[in-house]
Amino acid sequence: MGMSTGGQATIEATPGPITIDTARTAVIVVDMQNDFCSKGGLFDRAGIDISMVQKAVGPTREVLLAAREAGIKIVYLKMGFRPDLSDLGDIDSPNRVRHLHFGVGQPSLAPDGRQGRFLIRDTWNTDVIAELRPEAEDRVLYKHRFSGFYQTELDDILHRLGIKNLIFTGCTTSVCVDSTIRDAMFRDYRCLLLADCTGEPIGEGLARSNHEASLLTIQELFGWVSSSEQFVSAIEARPPLATASQH
Repeated sequence: MGMSTGGQATIEATPGPITIDTARTAVIVVDMQNDFCSKGGLFDRAGIDISMVQKAVGPTREVLLAAREAGIKIVYLKMGFRPDLSDLGDIDSPNRVRHLHFGVGQPSLAPDGRQGRFLIRDTWNTDVIAELRPEAEDRVLYKHRFSGFYQTELDDILHRLGIKNLIFTGCTTSVCVDSTIRDAMFRDYRCLLLADCTGEPIGEGLARSNHEASLLTIQELFGWVSSSEQFVSAIEARPPLATASQH
């Protein structure tokens, strides 16, 4: 673990470079859990192509390594409902109706043979994928709507840590990632989405995908868009803390 005494890093991005203080920055990992990213998970079982989400895993891993090294906080969000589905919404709410239609709460077998349930807390289904497994000092939060801020402690946690800048990774671009970025921007956080660390099945086959549409609105209005490579090189290029503190 690096020390979290901070340091300035300037990341090349669209619409322009963004300078962050690493001590006031957190990486948010949205829903990189088995139900969305793994064979045998909810998406895969529903016949949804998860290849574009799986493509985001490698770059996200690099980002988390660099962030940990620089002492940047990491917060994981996971989409997970209570076993009795009491947090799924009213009987005719879109959140409840569409999720049930999708199979939320249905029993499923994990690849290792363990009994699971789609999108239910504390099962294989809602575990973060092995490649991005959280470490002891990371924060891990469940959410029960697409936005990570809705009825969760996310805002409180970030405030207590003095965080102002959020680096976004995760899935899917135009649903949970975009929903959380919008809510963050309304709360005056500065949001940077790393485009290759996210993916979106909806509209993937169309001339313009939802993923691209989300990137466009985010860079125009809600924040900044960059890549894992730009983030990692900016973080690694920070002046060493010892010399930085002498000026």
